[in-house]
Parts: sequence; structure tokens; C-alpha cells
Amino acid sequence: MFKIEKIFDEAKKRQRTIVFPEVSFSARTVEAVKILRKNKICKVLLVGDASALSLRDKALEKFEIVSPVTFPDRKKLVKTLYEKRKEKGMTMEQAEELEKDPYYFATLLVECGYADGMVAGAESSTATTIRPALQIIKGKNKKEPVSSFFLLYGKNNFLKNKALILADCGVNEFPDADTLCSIACQSVESALMFDIEPKVAFLSYSSKGSARGEAVDKVKTAYEKFSKKEKFVTCDGELQFDAAMVKNVAAQKAPDSPLDGDANVLIFPNIEAGNIAYKAMQYVGGLNAAGPILQGLRKPVNDLSRGCTVQDIVVVAAITALQAKEIKED
Repeated sequence: MFKIEKIFDEAKKRQRTIVFPEVSFSARTVEAVKILRKNKICKVLLVGDASALSLRDKALEKFEIVSPVTFPDRKKLVKTLYEKRKEKGMTMEQAEELEKDPYYFATLLVECGYADGMVAGAESSTATTIRPALQIIKGKNKKEPVSSFFLLYGKNNFLKNKALILADCGVNEFPDADTLCSIACQSVESALMFDIEPKVAFLSYSSKGSARGEAVDKVKTAYEKFSKKEKFVTCDGELQFDAAMVKNVAAQKAPDSPLDGDANVLIFPNIEAGNIAYKAMQYVGGLNAAGPILQGLRKPVNDLSRGCTVQDIVVVAAITALQAKEIKED
């Protein structure tokens, strides 16, 4: 049985510092950081002007607030940004200007160790949030992609008390078979972080050869590569959604599948399918959707849907704290 409270409890034990660059212009983020602080889920670092934030909400006077312009070690951040981007043509003057951007500033705080992770995206596109992370923090492994997943959880007649990992719904637009395999490997690690026993389904519009085409072949190849690489993980593919998730349908369409209609890590063939699916499950299925949570970065930076709730921000912050724990202990 999945309980979101377990994520909060684990985050509380770790007390990581999470930076929020949108508090100056996001009412939802303001409410979320109050909850995080009150419940001691993580330490909170806010980006903005302290006087302006105090006028916005007196409660913010109790928070640690940092500004890109007055930050004591600003020169260190600017130099770090310059060193990371000089090969791409960035000048020191451009680095000094870009450091003032709240998203770049917050990402630099993570990279330089002033914060353990960052959460943003309530008021911006995914590209705005993750571009600085891809440029500054970068991936753990140059050969592996940075990808994303959504954590879907909540009670409805179908899901009951189970949680799902959906990937990739936010970063890789047209992943090839090798990339899909890597995304699945990363998603297994993420599932284990939540104490979810991974059961991986590579999704398609075809179940076990019921249709043919390049798209089907790609998913089938990804599954075959993954099954050889992760020999102890229950998995199957290619499968339609119902063959992966519904026991009686699985008995008809994929009777020999080890998943038996009980998949909980769903690997989508492309970002379009994944993004549509998670939003449908969230709004029509009545589930909670936390993410997109990035996988494969050296340090955690996580995005939010612009339709996120205050609770979503709280959950993503707690997940970010867990990721920071995993990275520090690796």
C-alpha cells in the first residue's frame, strides 16, 4: 500500500535545504513553503527581495531569503556559470547578467552547495525550469539521458491504494529504443526510492504483435534491451495500456505476461503519449500527479505543472529532498 505520508516522514529525517525561485510571483508557492516549514518537511530557502516579500506576506519574514544581486558569494556563482558555459560562447558580462535570473540563480545555489535541490515551474514552462539545470548541473552520466517521471497516486475505483510511475512525460520528445531502455532503468531507481516494487510495462498501441510498424518495433526493442539489462525486474512489452494494467484484459491479450495486468512503472513511447496520459489520469481519473520529477541529474532540480496545487508543490519538495539524500549517499 502506497502512502504519501511515508515520503514526508523520510524527508523530515533528512532535513535537506530546498530553494524556491518563484515565491516572489507565485501565491501557491508561498502557501506551500509555509506548510513545508510548519511541518518541518525540509529546510526552505527563498529567492527574492526580503523587503518586498515581507510586504507580500508578513509570515515570510521568518524565512531565509537570498537575492541574486546581494548574495554574499555572488562572484562565485557568476564564475561558476561562466566556467560552465564559456565553451558555448558565454562572456563574463553575460554570466553576470544571467545570474540575476531567479531560475539560474537558484540552480547555481544547488550546484555550488548552498541548497540541496530546487523546485520551480508553478509559473513557468518546463523549459524555463530545467534549461539551467541541463546547462549547469548536467547529467550524472554523459551516455545516459536526463528524463522525467510523474508520480500518480490517490484513491479511485481503479488504482485503489497503488501508486504509478509514468515516464517520460516531460523531457525526451522522441526517444529511440536505447533511450527508452535508459528511461526505464532510471524509473526503476525512482520506484525503489518510494519503496515501490517495480513492474515495468513498455507501452504501445500494440500488444505482443497485434499490430506492426516502426513504432511498435522501437518499443519491442527497448523492452528486449531492458529485460537483458535488468534481469531481476518484472517487465514486459510491447503492451497496450489495458493489457498492462487490467487483469482480465491481460489474460486475453497477453496471457503469458509476467505483469499479469499489474504494472506500476509505465514507459511511454514518446512525450506526447506520456503527457496526454498523465493529464487524463489526473483530471478524469481524479488522481494526484506530482512532477515532472527529473531523473539522471547530478543534483536534484524538479519541475511543476503550471496547473499544480499547493499540495503538489509540497509533495515535489519532499521528493526532491529524497533525491538529494540518494545523491549524497551514492
